Amino acid sequence: MAILGKKGKAAEAGDNIFWTTMADLLLGLAIIFMTLFVLAMTGFSQNSVQQKQEQIKASEELIEKLEKENIKAEVDKMSGDIKISDLELFELNSWTLSPKGRQYLDKLVPIYVNTIFSKDELVEGIQNIVVQGHTDSQSFSGLKTKDEQFAKNMELSLKRANSVAEYMFKTNYNKEYSPKLREKIVVEGKSFNEPVLKEDGTEDYAKSRRVELKLSVKRWDIMQALGF
Repeated sequence: MAILGKKGKAAEAGDNIFWTTMADLLLGLAIIFMTLFVLAMTGFSQNSVQQKQEQIKASEELIEKLEKENIKAEVDKMSGDIKISDLELFELNSWTLSPKGRQYLDKLVPIYVNTIFSKDELVEGIQNIVVQGHTDSQSFSGLKTKDEQFAKNMELSLKRANSVAEYMFKTNYNKEYSPKLREKIVVEGKSFNEPVLKEDGTEDYAKSRRVELKLSVKRWDIMQALGF
């Protein structure tokens, strides 16, 4: 009985060592995740600041060049994102580019691609160039539920974004940038998930129907913390 008691104590001690090791491991993982979370929330690394500065410079240059060519587009100065009204690109409820839409992209895309990809520091920080389609929330006739309306608008927004992405490669930008453009470009459909609102809070249907060119950038603070 005494021997069994000693074995039981030894087994208990072994179990304690195991659980102590697991506790230390979990604590270490928790500290790592907390550190990454803080980095993600602050984002004030030197590379992040430089990255934002490059975005702003490219945005300012885009705005200047588009205005010079009298091209209507809404450019976010801080991010470089461009909003293009569907009226500039498509006929109502169509995802086929109109002649006016092709002419518009023939002017806009070379300026956009050549400006973005001529900035080596900016290109290094770009994760993706997202071509993103959006619709308004007005209903299609014959569809009864909100889910059906959402799915129909998702299809339309995705096809419109894809039409723009396909045509981008047909425009007269500097073709030396084609490999990078193919590597970075992503197509998304958002349906009516992100409407544009008027000052009174109601939806601006005309502005909600749009295609956006968005720069998705790498988070250098997180990547550095992970050792990339």
